[in-house]
Amino acid sequence: MSSITISQIQYILALERTGSFSEAAASCHITQSTLSTMIRKLENQLEFNLFDRKSKPIQLTVEGERLITQLKVIHNEYENLLELVQKTKNEFYGTFKIGIIPTLAPFLLPLFLDKLVHQYPSVNFSIQEITTGEITNLLKLRALDVGILSLPIPEKELEQRVLFDEDFLVYDTRNHSKTKTKYKVKDIDVSRLWLLEESHCITGQIEKICHLKKKKNTNGNLIFRSGSMHSLLELVKLNKGLTLIPRLATLQNNLIDENFVYKLENPVPVRQVGLVMNPNLTKKRLIQVLEEEIVEAIQKNLKQSATTQIIHPF
Repeated sequence: MSSITISQIQYILALERTGSFSEAAASCHITQSTLSTMIRKLENQLEFNLFDRKSKPIQLTVEGERLITQLKVIHNEYENLLELVQKTKNEFYGTFKIGIIPTLAPFLLPLFLDKLVHQYPSVNFSIQEITTGEITNLLKLRALDVGILSLPIPEKELEQRVLFDEDFLVYDTRNHSKTKTKYKVKDIDVSRLWLLEESHCITGQIEKICHLKKKKNTNGNLIFRSGSMHSLLELVKLNKGLTLIPRLATLQNNLIDENFVYKLENPVPVRQVGLVMNPNLTKKRLIQVLEEEIVEAIQKNLKQSATTQIIHPF
């Protein structure tokens, strides 16, 4: 039997993770026919099938189950070897896949991404703006290297690392008060409150903090479902409504009129923002670089309140 290539191992692991030839091929950045041909070639060499192609999703055969653990070990060791080579040569290269939630992406990325990209020109940064659930699923499948989102998350098998705390502010577009500087939670007019759709962790947190979910019956015959903070702010402004926004959303944001931004009285709701990763990751140095760049950017741009109280979304 001829040797098994690392590429074939990568293709097998991708198909085992996704259960789909098309999704596996996309994750490996090759055509579906190439992936199928390479796996079939190996199966012919082995003289048994690794996958049951009639099942949906595609499943490992009994023979495939016997090999898959060792194939994962080999692949991890190969990735560790590449990481060690880069560290020895003090180099960074390859693809770094980052997932970030929509309530952070447009406000956090501009603070550090340009510097990061220029500082490491040999690294291909692949960034997806997706929900918390999508990020955690892709991390488990190792289709992402790291996620940037609100912590904590319930998936205990994933490593979580806190970066910073971010407080929430009230954005009330009805009236500008020169004397009113702070809001109490009980002062929030529920009939004018707009929130993002429930799939985003920021909404779940706000609803738990304010105990408004059961009370809310707003906007009459209008149902709004969006994952975009920009869309939310536009509708709030148009309808003279109010919402709760994380502080980062107020930085250099043309959609925000500072005259309508109010602090909340203590205890101030705060979300923890952090990194989430698979504990078996191999790109530890790039994770560390990302963490340092974000923390440095936040220290320059976000002033933290010493009296805020953290209230977790879960």
